Amino acid sequence: MFYVKELEHEIVLEPIHFGPKLRSTIVRLLKEEVEGLALANYGFVVNVIEVKEEQIRSGIIEYDSGDVVFYVKYTALLLRPFINEVLDATVSICSELGFFAFVGPLRIFVSKHSMPEDMMNGFDRDKDAWVSDDKEVVITAGCGVRLRIKGRTVEQGNISAIASIKDNYLGLIDDGSGENEE
Repeated sequence: MFYVKELEHEIVLEPIHFGPKLRSTIVRLLKEEVEGLALANYGFVVNVIEVKEEQIRSGIIEYDSGDVVFYVKYTALLLRPFINEVLDATVSICSELGFFAFVGPLRIFVSKHSMPEDMMNGFDRDKDAWVSDDKEVVITAGCGVRLRIKGRTVEQGNISAIASIKDNYLGLIDDGSGENEE
């Protein structure tokens, strides 16, 4: 799920940025460009942890524009969903086809076919919620669920996943009311 990795990125600077604060400008621009970005092979860049002074290589001048290209190595905290990984997520939207949940920036869809059998026909339009046959379990926006990742896709700089709550110990873990059960 979360892991730390050293990555490399290219920063293009205009000559107006050159001066005594060049290093801090490079680090600021690096954070603006990569934090929140979804990298196909690595996952979401949650945070740039460290940029060491020696990891910023000398710039290469582009002769046609006067800009300088710097190659920067940095240490980042990444979020990447793995197949069969169990995660705790917050439900955002319920519909007739299933529900969407989020784990940070990761959007996860749980189809009605990936729910326990006693919930497959339990969508309540009035409440916008999935309700079990015995009315014990009510999954609605704002509640917490435990789910298992079954697949993931990367498209246009965004990572999304599909999941299931059909296995043992998966499903509703927090009703979203903020009250602790004792």
